[in-house]
Amino acid sequence: MNYRHLTQDERDRISVLRSREKTWRAIGQVLGRSHSTLSREWRRNGRGFQYYPHRAHEKTILRRQNHVRMRLKSRALRTQVEQLLMNGWSPEIIAGDLRRDNDERTVISHEAIYQWVYGEARHLIGYLVRSHPKRWPRRLNRKTRSRIPNRTSLAERPEAANNRQELGHLETDLVVGGGRSAIQSSVDRKSRYTRLAKVPNKSASVCRLALARRLKDLPQALRRSITYDNGLENAEHVLLNNEIGTRSFFCAPYHSWEKPTVENNNGLLRRFWPKRTNFDNISEHEVQRVESWLNDRPRKCLNFQTPAEAQTFELGALQC
Repeated sequence: MNYRHLTQDERDRISVLRSREKTWRAIGQVLGRSHSTLSREWRRNGRGFQYYPHRAHEKTILRRQNHVRMRLKSRALRTQVEQLLMNGWSPEIIAGDLRRDNDERTVISHEAIYQWVYGEARHLIGYLVRSHPKRWPRRLNRKTRSRIPNRTSLAERPEAANNRQELGHLETDLVVGGGRSAIQSSVDRKSRYTRLAKVPNKSASVCRLALARRLKDLPQALRRSITYDNGLENAEHVLLNNEIGTRSFFCAPYHSWEKPTVENNNGLLRRFWPKRTNFDNISEHEVQRVESWLNDRPRKCLNFQTPAEAQTFELGALQC
């Protein structure tokens, strides 16, 4: 028999039948339940000879809500999770990485980590990606619309790019702050490998030259197409295509979700550089350090491989 929780109606009937001095076995036959289940329910949620079914049901639901599944029971495991959180790993990545060890003692869910942090280790909330005092749903901000000459709609992008079937289909975006400088981020849709460049201003020519420097020396398999938003910094995309042999595609206005890979990466970058950060004061060494962190960080979408590992593997498969 498959186990199922007692319902409100069953608790009402337990109360009525018990008041008629029915035995637990007799009540169990009426409800199709084990007599031990019924007696245990009475002991847990009753008060001596009194049993209030509605109160018992509320107490059960409250216990269920407060129950933390798969707790971090050992001190060694809690210490390990704490160190990984402080290193910038998300609970999902930590849970996936521990699962790869094939050690039953360290198999935990990401939800268990979240509940442990918010329930018992609140000093670690600041190390979460969205370090809110409470777990609020994510909100997205709209981007402003810009006109770009010779735009090609995202609807014309090859299926191999849409389905992440091959390397070289990039998404790019500009991470801006309080100063004149900005960080240009380009991410491969399949491997999630990230390339960052600090640009002294947000002009189209500067952004084009920065992309060309980062991409022109790569194998052609790593630079097939680039997906942009409608910012004016992307106005010289045709010149870039002619220079490095790429194709360009553009999201619809206000549809930043159509380039989710780089948008997700931007969220990771904001952990190092919050909004209104003055990028004029950020060194090239710091930019390269963050780029290395991103590419050496396991990703759930890559079965917890790092982007660097994923790109190396895919390039090796192409050369075979």
